[in-house]
Amino acid sequence: MAQWTSAVGAPALARQLRSQQQNPAGPGSRRPPAYRALADGIRLLVLEGRVPVAARLPAERELAMALAVSRTTVAAAYEALRNEGFLESRRGAGSWTAVPAGNPLPARGLEPLPPESLGSMIDLGCAALPAPEPWLTRGIKGALEELPPYAHTHGDYPAGLPALRQMLADRYTRRGIPTMPEQIMVTTGAMGAIDAICHLFAGRGERIAVESPSYANILQLMREAGARLVPVAMAEGLRGWDLPRWRQVLRDAAPRLAYVVADFHNPTGALADEDQRRQLVDAARSAGTVLVVDETMSELRLDDGTQMPRPVCAFDPGGATVLTVGSASKAFWAGMRIGWVRAAPDVIRSLVAARAYADLGTPVLEQLGVDWLMRTRGWDEAVALRREQARRNRDEMVAALRRELPDWEFEIPHGGLTLWVRAGGLSGSRLAEVGERVGVRVPSGPRFGVDGAFEGYVRLPFTVGGPVAEEAASRLAAAARLVRTGVTTGTEAPRTFVA
Repeated sequence: MAQWTSAVGAPALARQLRSQQQNPAGPGSRRPPAYRALADGIRLLVLEGRVPVAARLPAERELAMALAVSRTTVAAAYEALRNEGFLESRRGAGSWTAVPAGNPLPARGLEPLPPESLGSMIDLGCAALPAPEPWLTRGIKGALEELPPYAHTHGDYPAGLPALRQMLADRYTRRGIPTMPEQIMVTTGAMGAIDAICHLFAGRGERIAVESPSYANILQLMREAGARLVPVAMAEGLRGWDLPRWRQVLRDAAPRLAYVVADFHNPTGALADEDQRRQLVDAARSAGTVLVVDETMSELRLDDGTQMPRPVCAFDPGGATVLTVGSASKAFWAGMRIGWVRAAPDVIRSLVAARAYADLGTPVLEQLGVDWLMRTRGWDEAVALRREQARRNRDEMVAALRRELPDWEFEIPHGGLTLWVRAGGLSGSRLAEVGERVGVRVPSGPRFGVDGAFEGYVRLPFTVGGPVAEEAASRLAAAARLVRTGVTTGTEAPRTFVA
């Protein structure tokens, strides 16, 4: 494996170091030596994911000039980082960022707990809401009424039911992107779609550029497929993509694929604007990179005043560069395992052909249910119900967090299902560990990064509200106190909680 996958220039690194908020020194404290302050600054940028792991750092002389410090200061900082495991170097190849071998790393994705095993646990690990009734029941009843003709066939539809492919194509056309059913393949959830794309386009050892942070389950899927992940830091807050970084990574690393979430990004909630979308498509096309765009959150706009940009595929309507992935799981219900890919017809044919060696097809009954819902406008009414529920939960969770944990930092997204929270200087991994002991399950930041970044973060979905959100925040505050004081053994079991 090559030792670095991207690079950060001296001017850019200097700007990031200067923008860091330095905590004021307390009474009687002394300022650290210049090299120590520089090493600490770079280490923090790596841990927060603002400088990716495996990114080549500037040469000592270049960074010294950009920071107006001596080269000796930079050399000492780099040496300190090497000793601490945050930097690796090789003669002739330069130095690149790393994380220490003992840094907590995610071992798996985000698997939901079985409902029967929850007991008194409040599970914030899964960003999914209960089904929007009565529409789930109506959709299944409608599907059962339309099932008999299909029951007389073999039941295998590798590209998806023709009726649902046409329905999905028509929905893209109504959004301003003319689409034929030949540009659609129905899959078993969005995960099934992305798994098929990775196997077709990115064999073992291929590079895939990913946002940093990104969706944990997709990162794990790509790791297990043998991909080499190239992280690209998001812009600060909710500002979407950092286009200069994307252009540099696409140019320098030449990844075969790039995976992005443009609409209410998971986990940050950011919404990429129209200009960012156009520029990223142009950059991907120039680099020969296939851009996989996850639209699973696109219908979850929670604030009426939020203007939705055109879909990313509007800037590549033929689908040669942009492969769009959608799903019923977030907008409707996670138990409805229906996803889809929109791409060029030849790409769809290749994906369908490869499916013979995977899952052969997607369950017919669920496809009929989604088709029925979209055809009868039940889908739109169910999504409206989902938005109302998520908006209420978001506002109640935010209020509870601000009351119980006022030092935790986050920005409120205008859509999606997640808050990306800086946990007041505490370890997200320790919070996740201790949280389960006090009755709240929460995923730590490193699950959403590559190689251990985002240790100071947790992701909190707004999937609960009211008294349950208040209790969840109270338990998180209890976990935070235990982590802060170091008293993390012998904690009491959580009391049973009934909403």
